[in-house]
Amino acid sequence: MDEKFVIVNRNKIRYLEDGHSDRNLILMHGLGGYAERWSNLIPYLNRKFHIFAPDLIGYGQSDKPSIDYTPELFVKFVFDFMETLGIKKTCMIGTSLGGQIVAECAATQKIVIEKIILISPAGIMRKSTPTLDAYTMAALYPTKESVKTAYQMMVGPGKQVSEISIERFVNNMSRPNAKMVFLSTLLGLKNAPDIYEKLEKIMVPTLLIWGKEDNLIPFEYSEQFISSINNCEFIPMEGCGHSPYVEDPEKLSELVIKFLSK
Repeated sequence: MDEKFVIVNRNKIRYLEDGHSDRNLILMHGLGGYAERWSNLIPYLNRKFHIFAPDLIGYGQSDKPSIDYTPELFVKFVFDFMETLGIKKTCMIGTSLGGQIVAECAATQKIVIEKIILISPAGIMRKSTPTLDAYTMAALYPTKESVKTAYQMMVGPGKQVSEISIERFVNNMSRPNAKMVFLSTLLGLKNAPDIYEKLEKIMVPTLLIWGKEDNLIPFEYSEQFISSINNCEFIPMEGCGHSPYVEDPEKLSELVIKFLSK
């Protein structure tokens, strides 16, 4: 993977790029995330797709301007990022917050988006969960212990949590303005209107994937996405929590390739 930087609306944005296919694929990480969260999955996909995995504005090593981090801001950022890089057509995968962003991008019906894959997307859950509470505390008070606890709750007991991912999270959340961005995003999500009407506007083929053991955004929320999105295929992932791209990237890659190759 190549690490690159680009200026999008006067903000320096970091992204990872891999693959040489003529089929583009953009990967959108979740709340508090960063591009390397996809590093287990990308090696399975880089022969079939030209992959772009940005640190969303405000996250990772991208600039963190003092603005309101609302869903509308992230949607605008995605299209501006694509325009800056000259991406004319693409498929998208988003997880958690990234899943909501991808869904809202697709709801605009812009013809640049071909297909989307949503992995445990945010946008409907209105109350917190113990896992989200632990994750929020880890973001605001980032220590290796707090982050490991939160990540362990996200993937489920008995699964190994990468020390490198813990260190990256601690480092990223210790950057200036990182905590402000995290809290602003949470407030932006909380105060945003329901997305049911937006989901109904999605016309591109959609694959919804949800870990059966997801404790951050519980599996039960999948039903509302299935019922609201037209042309939506649904696949539950057995034995996975909130992060199938970390927990079982090989199986996930098979699902991704099969869906995007149709």
